Amino acid sequence: MTQPRPPLVGYLPGLALSAALAAAAWVLQEVEVRATGHAVVEALVLAILLGMIVRTFWEPGARWEPGIRLTAKQVLEVAIVLLGASVNLPLLLRAGAPLVIAILAVVATGLVAGYGIGRALGLNPRLATLIACGNAICGNSAIAAVAPVIGADDEDVASSIAFTAVLGVVVVLGLPLLIPLLGFDAYRYGVLAGMTVYAVPQVIAATFPVSALSGEVGTLVKLVRVLLLGPVVVFFAVRNRRIGEQKLAPGAFVPWFITGFLVLAAARSLGAIPAEVALPVRELSRWMTVAAMAALGLGVDVRVLGRVGGRVIAAVTGSLIVLISLSAALIVLLGIG
Repeated sequence: MTQPRPPLVGYLPGLALSAALAAAAWVLQEVEVRATGHAVVEALVLAILLGMIVRTFWEPGARWEPGIRLTAKQVLEVAIVLLGASVNLPLLLRAGAPLVIAILAVVATGLVAGYGIGRALGLNPRLATLIACGNAICGNSAIAAVAPVIGADDEDVASSIAFTAVLGVVVVLGLPLLIPLLGFDAYRYGVLAGMTVYAVPQVIAATFPVSALSGEVGTLVKLVRVLLLGPVVVFFAVRNRRIGEQKLAPGAFVPWFITGFLVLAAARSLGAIPAEVALPVRELSRWMTVAAMAALGLGVDVRVLGRVGGRVIAAVTGSLIVLISLSAALIVLLGIG
């Protein structure tokens, strides 16, 4: 029997709590920026960690649950739609054929290898899929976008984001050490960082300290990788034909929020959405995503993370090694740079 929906006011406590944790995450990120010059750990990650910390010491009761569920699902879906307004599809065509081939190969191999490694280590199919998508495309954003399509639960989302984030920081600090070992110049290093580092802010943190050229190239490559998020999510939507545990109606192969994402991305690329509109919409999307991550964290029991921690770390690390090795090899073989 379907549970009756609470009145609108019934959503306010959970929404307010999620928004408060999101605001705290943004404040902490700003502290990072002021202290180090950049955000090594994004507000999105900080939000889910704050939510998990709160959940460790206090379990939200029935008063809070409706708003938390709404934020974790519907608010996240709207954020994904709005993200499309900032995507510029022609970037893929301007990046150059060899580079596009390399990025496609890295993403495809990363998805397959990441999933295979996760399953070999005993992770459930949904968690293995989230780790593969996070590593291969754009970290937290990919995990957040794919999760509702494949019906991943809160623990799977939190596990994949938390441990991918930790490895992301390690990559930011360690990747520059590969420059002398590989003999890469600034351009090639930028390509390597763009194809392996998870989040755009982390790419910036890993490249601009090396050189401005590395930073510009790395950011461009990373944005091209991000463009593949839409097709990958559509693939999983068609493959699963479900949102969470709810079967889609016949013929409805793509969830509404992915359709909305693609429509706005096309409109942005065609110039129907000007840059001065796209920027605030993107910021709104980021805010909503951070709030959704806080809500997900509030639903996570850290004891569950402890049971899968070792295997998740091994899966993320194995996938990362595959990405770095393949990226470096393709840069050399295809003569990129």
